[in-house]
Amino acid sequence: MKIWEAIILGLIQGLTEFLPVSSSGHLVLVQNWLGIDPNLTLFFDVMLHMGTLIAVFIVFYKDILGLLKPPFKTLGLLVLATIPAGIAMLLFSDQIETLFQGQFLWIGFLITAIMLLVTEYVGKKHPKDNPLGLKVSLIMGAVQAVAIVPGISRSGSTISGGVYAGASRATVAKFSFLMSIPVILGSAFVEIIKIDNWNAVPVLAVFLGMIASALSGYFAIRLMLKLIQKCNYKWFSLYLGILAVTLFVMEVIVPLC
Repeated sequence: MKIWEAIILGLIQGLTEFLPVSSSGHLVLVQNWLGIDPNLTLFFDVMLHMGTLIAVFIVFYKDILGLLKPPFKTLGLLVLATIPAGIAMLLFSDQIETLFQGQFLWIGFLITAIMLLVTEYVGKKHPKDNPLGLKVSLIMGAVQAVAIVPGISRSGSTISGGVYAGASRATVAKFSFLMSIPVILGSAFVEIIKIDNWNAVPVLAVFLGMIASALSGYFAIRLMLKLIQKCNYKWFSLYLGILAVTLFVMEVIVPLC
């Protein structure tokens, strides 16, 4: 992996992690276009996610410190919401690695496009503002487990799940960002202990990619927090729909012709 490739991928990861478009899907897509060794991609992707985690700590450090203060309600809900994704990663780790080769990205993008469109309708036609509680966190945790599939947006699915459960976008957005912390840390731990030969890891490329991811991730979080109340998800849905159709034509239709 070249340095410039790592930096570009880091920028893409940071910009797309907190927008509802699937950062993992975009990373896999660009890595395939660049011809990067698929044996490196999952570890590298997780390290780039660690870069965006730095941005989360910078923006939400007060909220993170608040998790450690009584009565620990939000911390308990965060642990509860993390369990489904943890179970999914333990049970389906091999299948997930196969998905990161990118053969079915168009399906994930299409699912996210439909999900965002429905969320826009539910949020506008049936607005609610239930507090963050057991029901909301469980639903957000369940959809986060599904979002480990490339192409299905983690932030988009968790925010959508919270809106479906009757909470407002503003209520679930911050919780969605906090939900990324244990999942990313857990994924990083698993990938690090799996490495047998550190000499094969492009350490400098990984480090610079993480820095680029942290910087662009910080910008993306600030942008998303401003857009969350005003933003119309149909534009993200339209983008992902066009991307899904394009990939379907390129990967399914064209080979048959």
